[in-house]
Amino acid sequence: MEQKGVESQLMICGIVDLGSNTIRLSVYQCQGEKFHLLTHRKVTAGLADYVEHGALSPQGIQVACQTLNDDRLLMENLGFAPPRVFATASLRNISNTEEAVAQLQAETGLNVEVLSGTEEARLSFLGAAHGNGPASGLLIDLGGGSTELVRYENYLLQSACSLSVGSLSLFSRNVSGLHPDKKERKAIRAQVRAQLEKRVGVPSPVPHACGVGGTVRAACQVANLLLDRPQDIRVLSRAELHQLLKRLKHPSHRDLHLLLKAAPDRIHTLIPGMLALETIAETYGVETITASPWGVREGYLRDRVLKEGQA
Repeated sequence: MEQKGVESQLMICGIVDLGSNTIRLSVYQCQGEKFHLLTHRKVTAGLADYVEHGALSPQGIQVACQTLNDDRLLMENLGFAPPRVFATASLRNISNTEEAVAQLQAETGLNVEVLSGTEEARLSFLGAAHGNGPASGLLIDLGGGSTELVRYENYLLQSACSLSVGSLSLFSRNVSGLHPDKKERKAIRAQVRAQLEKRVGVPSPVPHACGVGGTVRAACQVANLLLDRPQDIRVLSRAELHQLLKRLKHPSHRDLHLLLKAAPDRIHTLIPGMLALETIAETYGVETITASPWGVREGYLRDRVLKEGQA
């Protein structure tokens, strides 16, 4: 985007995405409306696994506190302002949201904004789809605890919804071993379909989707390795996704080795996430999915930080 008027001052901004599976700190250099990623730090905290009887346990809250304190200290030691923090399904879909947020803020000194499902979908769209790829399509933000779906036409948001299923929550609810068996695969698909029927109904076909989140990126990496594709490909067809899932029903030793090489931190959640992705693609008639390098963090940066700076 072009800048208008006097050259804006450079600014360093840290954004923490407190997710159900991972907690990510992204550090950006910003000037006006422009920005680029300088570095990032990811911790696979698995907060969804600390939910007991609907509430985030004290142990889970402490894991989040420790990670946020580490991120805050990193920014301070580099001489930058404390990071901005937002949470998604990790704190949204629990019964003790207010208590958890209050404890996180008290122990870290950081404000924590809990995004609604609709707001998360809007920010994911703002970060990932606007100006990237086809002008019209479906955005699929498949996270650890929830999945946001956005229909857009000519880069304008038409509708948005949030499903209360994600790669980690589907694994935790359904899988008894490392990978789902036949019965568990059916249960995962059934839960995703139930959410789609409740939130979406029968949608009109969408040939192309923009995919956001670690599951989509990891699925492309796995496809590149297992299907002998060039390593920089970021597009996955529904047929290729189906081929991968069929092959990984009974993976060979080589397949498992390549799976570990492509996505070591998602070895347990990748297949549940891919099953959810294929079920969504089938429901919408999606033929190709392009993995976006951007998502809700960039949308949050644009909407909550850069827009405020321009006000």
